[in-house]
Amino acid sequence: MIILEVLECLFPSNMAMLVWRMMRGMLVLGACKMMLLEFCPSQQHDCLGGYTASNVQYTGTGITADLKLAGRACDFYGFDLKDLRLTVDYETESRVHLKIYDVDEQVYQIPESVLPRPGGAVSARDSALAVLIVENPFSFAVVRKSNHEAIFNTSGSDLIFESQYLRLRTSLPPNPVLYGLGEHTDPMMLLTTDYTRTFWSRDAGMVPPGTNLYGNHPVYFEHRVKSNATHAVAFINSNGMDIKINNTKESGQYLEYNTVGGIVDLYFLSGPGPIEVARQFTGVSGKPAMMPYWGFGFHQCRFGYGNIDNVAEVVRSYAKAKIPLETMWTDIDYMDGFKVFTLNPESFPLDKTRELVDYLHAHDQHYVMMVDPAVAYQDYPAFNEGKEEGIFMKTANGSIYRGVVWPGVTAYPDWFHDKAQAYWNGQFGSFFNESTGVDIDALWIDMNEPSNFCDYPCNPPEEFVTATEPLDPIIPANVANAQKLISEFGVDSRHSERGISKRGKSDKMKGLPGRDLINPKYSISNLGGSLSNHTVPTDLIHANGLAEYDTHNLYGTMMSATSRGAMLSRRPTKRPLIITRSTFMGAGAKVGHWLGDNVSDWGNYRRSIRHMLQFASFFQVPMVGADVCGFVGDTTETLCARWATLGAFYTFYRNHNNPWPAVGQEFYQWPMVAEAARNAINTRYRLLDYIYTAFHKQTADGTPVLLPMIFLYPSDPETFPIHLQYFYGPSLLISPVTEKGSTEVTIYLPSDQFYDFHTLKPISGNGSYITLTNISYTEIPVHIRGGSILPLRVRGANTTTALRKLDFELLVAPDGHGQARGELYLDDGESLVQEATSEIEFWFDGKMKVLEMNGTFGYNAGVRIGNLTILGEKGPVICVLNKTLKGGFTVDIKEKCASV
Repeated sequence: MIILEVLECLFPSNMAMLVWRMMRGMLVLGACKMMLLEFCPSQQHDCLGGYTASNVQYTGTGITADLKLAGRACDFYGFDLKDLRLTVDYETESRVHLKIYDVDEQVYQIPESVLPRPGGAVSARDSALAVLIVENPFSFAVVRKSNHEAIFNTSGSDLIFESQYLRLRTSLPPNPVLYGLGEHTDPMMLLTTDYTRTFWSRDAGMVPPGTNLYGNHPVYFEHRVKSNATHAVAFINSNGMDIKINNTKESGQYLEYNTVGGIVDLYFLSGPGPIEVARQFTGVSGKPAMMPYWGFGFHQCRFGYGNIDNVAEVVRSYAKAKIPLETMWTDIDYMDGFKVFTLNPESFPLDKTRELVDYLHAHDQHYVMMVDPAVAYQDYPAFNEGKEEGIFMKTANGSIYRGVVWPGVTAYPDWFHDKAQAYWNGQFGSFFNESTGVDIDALWIDMNEPSNFCDYPCNPPEEFVTATEPLDPIIPANVANAQKLISEFGVDSRHSERGISKRGKSDKMKGLPGRDLINPKYSISNLGGSLSNHTVPTDLIHANGLAEYDTHNLYGTMMSATSRGAMLSRRPTKRPLIITRSTFMGAGAKVGHWLGDNVSDWGNYRRSIRHMLQFASFFQVPMVGADVCGFVGDTTETLCARWATLGAFYTFYRNHNNPWPAVGQEFYQWPMVAEAARNAINTRYRLLDYIYTAFHKQTADGTPVLLPMIFLYPSDPETFPIHLQYFYGPSLLISPVTEKGSTEVTIYLPSDQFYDFHTLKPISGNGSYITLTNISYTEIPVHIRGGSILPLRVRGANTTTALRKLDFELLVAPDGHGQARGELYLDDGESLVQEATSEIEFWFDGKMKVLEMNGTFGYNAGVRIGNLTILGEKGPVICVLNKTLKGGFTVDIKEKCASV
């Protein structure tokens, strides 16, 4: 029997039949204990929720079952659904997909058009995981076969599945080691007592810890100390939710999902190592998008440059200070009254803006502008064309919903509308036209939670605008509040029959009818207040019939996907660089992320590290970084100097701050910061091909480009909570000074061989903390992990275009056995589809005194490997190689380097 085959995978053959008999004999508690599960099912059914399973079928590649409500309905936060369906699919050897949904499939599910599903099927026997079902009361456990460890176990807590509330709880071992569940700025290793993570996108100015922020990634990684194994659980649900982690005397340690809708849709990833889990997660999230080579250069921006002459002066000042500037950005102050797809004719006239863009391009530099989703509700082409096509979100009476953002009264594109892509393509094709518009090289999208300045219900929005001070101190009031509406636009935005969903029964996965879409009884811990406050109302219905109540958390990622399509419509052969604020699971397959409107202080400087690691390491959004030197408030010379060096080891490296009266913080403003920036950018650019190679690897197989220390040392518990040190690529340990006024830092070095990147001196880690002293404000501690070969450019350059013309040198850092290896990926740096690439591997054997290079050599980089530097106890040895990158070679080090 199939059931016996599954049990035989979990238990010795002599035990399998016994377990089967116990289960068949309804000895549920005994079976639970035999399965080594921590908690056994509750026996109480008096209005506690819970279901019984029947018609359990084992298909060989999965399980199906019918679930029926046990006892009387509780109807805590809606009405209990009486009949559910369970499906379990063993999709790969390391991934299991489990769903619990209503039999009529009316309950909302995330459309595959937004998050495509991987699918797949393998035999249950071949899976590293097994799903065990207890029928009465229903519970399930996901068990790692290799050690019979339950990685997810719902026994002891009944499932609640209501029209506007879903609860599912899993038990955890004591003192669990958990990561993920973002976006947040809390400790990287999550708290486990009285801890709540809320998922609801909001405009989270100053990025406060302990609150819901811009994006939503309900996936967690858990590392089990006893088994030294890591797994992940991804929850595919876009509804507002609280995920609670707690440890109580009554329930023990647990993690609990509490949502205002949707279904149970879970992927379990078996690992067993954290890097393997990260790779496996890309099967759910999608592989990240590769970024253009130049995108890894240094970027400069500020909200409030005010006019094109000031922007040009910044470009000139960077050149004068001899600080490399790859890309110049402008915030919304380029717009005419903050209207998207417009230029202020006085401060950013088209001819002068095009002149600056032409200058940048002639000097191998780049230009980026911001685009917000909200379109000014005014008589101008972007609004008129959107209104004509019907692509704006509408109220129940058919009028365009009106909120308030920077230009005043605004309309919001409905990304589910079948004409939204064509509309967005048209606006980009016109405004960013290479010949007649502003020829941007990349895109910045913001305010896409979506943000609404107006308190709910925002009726009428004109009154809010009139009562509000000018929205920007740089722009005159009559421009900042330019929201005069022509009479034919003046429709009433009040909703008829507000908040009640009226779905028809035939609507599959669109959401149950009769729900209160404004004030659900279960209230999540949204810092913004009610679900509709400071965003668009959650009772708006999209063009495809889905409610904003269910899809709010997808808005930013859908704008990202549509914007990527628009950028590709402009330059079909080029990789788009798009940086967004709001994200959902899968966003990294399309865009990168900056960490929002942070504050210019040391706390935000420190928190940026763990915030960045969330996205690159756990959420598969590897192009990520914070506003260097901070956005809100005044930075200081020492903070900005430290941040300039830390930012050089983000993947996305941009200085950005808010308007006057905040001090300007361009790197040339202070001598100390200028020196720190020159040092940092020189180091970053020499390492650019190393990090480009690591980034490409993440796009190919999911191996994170940035790694918490636990990822490389999962057997060392000391690394588990560390979030002020991290690996930049697989070989460089970054350990910034993190305290104000300090020139020292205490760092942890695992038991391994390391080398100081700056002095090249060896240092043996022995699993202890050491204190580094006398660290200049213009430097950052960096250590090379033993066993690495780093391909470096021989020096930095003013632009990445110039950098690509320079030769390489190899830096060999042997491990304790005298071995080292490294990789180098080469391509043209910008094409979406590459005509030719090179994927090169290096090996060094210190005992045999041999260096070998092999791999594929399709891309002609036009440069050579000039020198080889070998690190060791006696100091570095430099050898001349002068080898091309057109084919493999083996070098006898004894002949090349007589002193080795």
